Amino acid sequence: MFEMPRLETSTEPKPHAFDPDRQPEYFDGVLARRIVAFVIDAIIVIGPIMALALFIFVFGLVTFGLGWLLFWLLSPIFVLWALLYTGITLGAPQSATLGMRMVDLEMRTWYGGRMYFLLGAVHAIFFWVLTTTLTPLVLIVALLNGRRRLLHDFLTGTLVVNNEARAVRLRRK
Repeated sequence: MFEMPRLETSTEPKPHAFDPDRQPEYFDGVLARRIVAFVIDAIIVIGPIMALALFIFVFGLVTFGLGWLLFWLLSPIFVLWALLYTGITLGAPQSATLGMRMVDLEMRTWYGGRMYFLLGAVHAIFFWVLTTTLTPLVLIVALLNGRRRLLHDFLTGTLVVNNEARAVRLRRK
């Protein structure tokens, strides 16, 4: 008789993958570079939306104002573009947005796993909701924990660390 293989599951909690006391190279300078990465990513996300707004404006001039009825599309397109950009780039093998890649950062799950599309998109949603409602608290939280996690990182079970290449360079110093 055919027997289904048993999946090995464990109820034991997974340990944290990165320890700031034993592996400080993964957390060195992360907060400052994370801000730079955010600015780069904001430009990447907002740039095409601004170009689209300019196109709609010019199209409205050409169509004697009729094209301006398309301005309502900017909000849903912006949200969709931001979620797709974040989800796709964080879900890539590098587990980092383009801005994060430029400053040698990557996002991981708290137990060290790579990101995936849905977790990246949920992280973006939590980021935008929390920063619009609790701006100072979001940043203060990072100063109060050794892993420098922000509030939305705690909610999604993620953390941002230096990528392996940067961590190796920091270890050599």
